[in-house]
Amino acid sequence: MKRDTHEDRCKAYLEKLCEEIGERPVGSDGNRAATRFFADALRSFGWDAETPEFTAMDWQDGGATLRAGDEGFDVLVSPYSIGCGVTAPLVCASTAADFEALDCGGRILLLHGEIASEQIMPKNFVFYNPEHHQEIVRLLEERRPAAVACATGRNAALAGGVYPFPLFEDGDFDVPSVYMTEEEGRRLLRHAGEAVTLRSISRRIPGTACNVVARKGRGEARIVVTAHIDAKKGTPGAIDNATGVVILLLLAELLADYPGGTVVELVALNGEDYYGVPGQMDYINRNRDAFHEILLNINIDGAGYREGPSAYSFYELPDGLRALAVETFAHFSGLTEGPAWPQGDHSIFLFNGRPAIALSSLWFTSNIDSQEITHTPADNLGIVDTRKVVEVARALDALVRDAAG
Repeated sequence: MKRDTHEDRCKAYLEKLCEEIGERPVGSDGNRAATRFFADALRSFGWDAETPEFTAMDWQDGGATLRAGDEGFDVLVSPYSIGCGVTAPLVCASTAADFEALDCGGRILLLHGEIASEQIMPKNFVFYNPEHHQEIVRLLEERRPAAVACATGRNAALAGGVYPFPLFEDGDFDVPSVYMTEEEGRRLLRHAGEAVTLRSISRRIPGTACNVVARKGRGEARIVVTAHIDAKKGTPGAIDNATGVVILLLLAELLADYPGGTVVELVALNGEDYYGVPGQMDYINRNRDAFHEILLNINIDGAGYREGPSAYSFYELPDGLRALAVETFAHFSGLTEGPAWPQGDHSIFLFNGRPAIALSSLWFTSNIDSQEITHTPADNLGIVDTRKVVEVARALDALVRDAAG
């Protein structure tokens, strides 16, 4: 039986990103290696690739300890937090009302229960930032506790599969913070009013990163296909989102002979899993007066999971384009229509009035609020079916050619 060379290349690309390069948070050496690899591969298929650069912060975690008398607690440094070494009285809040009434200046503040049930959005995050999140950050910066300890549970919709999740993940927030499980929080709560000691080692590392933007075709109108290339620390980022990047690479090869009159733009966005989404903001700023040129965005995230079919969902598509996509995808038995999900990079195109299609795995989109894989070591190559990755690339090749005319 003849081997599928695209499956072989798919496997090699995934091993490069997830095993050889490994961790690739924005601003890190691994992230820069991933974007260089991606840009070089696109150029090898005859695409014009640009790498617009922006500033980004890497972060080094040196660990943390928290003690109350002779009792120690397991705590983790909040990503991008500043470090600290402080002994101070412990005060606690479980609701917004508790917190608003609390004098926490110069103290170590334990947030637990309801107020710690969902990750607080970074202070400068523009796409989703509820007022009650903004108020918590404002009060913390105004009252200046010596540090914040956060006891959190699970919240897959906003924090992926990690347990506990960091309540704060924000390089623009300068109150030191750590986080712990709910169980550890209940133990610590017994020491309210006592002096506790927190030592946290954390270093912010200024750096740079880039998007990769490659084009083929002629004219002004564009079809833009996107996938984010970054991944959280502590995860190989296989379906979040090495598979999406590999689909772009396979699509670049499949479209190597593309002569169309519509520009096809392949974009590795850099920042979807980063507190400041700098790559997405850079792309928006560079296209602020040109979004009208974009006929369609196709965004890939969470594709290639080993269980179940691949899934597509539509967002503000004109009737003719929707019908074309349905007809094209019907030729690929492993694709099915799935639920809509707003958490991906297609949202930046929707916010700017452009239609979009999202490609993922039905398992991922159906379990987005409960899955325990993304942002963890479990997001590795063992959960990927390369045949599904290749099939999505071939389906997009057919759709792009049909839509471009």
